[in-house]
Amino acid sequence: MRNEDDIQHFRQRLEAELAQLEGTAGTRRSGADTVELDQSRTGRLSRMDALQGQAMARATEARAVERLRRIQAALRRMEAGEYGECVDCGESIARGRLEANPAVTRCIHCAEKAEG
Repeated sequence: MRNEDDIQHFRQRLEAELAQLEGTAGTRRSGADTVELDQSRTGRLSRMDALQGQAMARATEARAVERLRRIQAALRRMEAGEYGECVDCGESIARGRLEANPAVTRCIHCAEKAEG
């Protein structure tokens, strides 16, 4: 368990990011709307560009949803008194690692094992 000052610091960062992601949700979703088939308004290349933009918007939305899920899980770990502990080995996650990503769940050693 981290000290209370650390927890407050990371809670503020996570809550700020959560608010930012929630605040931009409508903008992200509007880019993923269905592309119209009206050929009189949109030429073939413009439609292809629109479809590509739609695919990119959907990928951005999927990443944002995943990030929201991770932030919410980190906040739940704080409430449970488990924040900053590796979910695999139970060791403390280095402060520098948490600074880089406050929602991280594994220490560097377990993260390397999981990726390998």
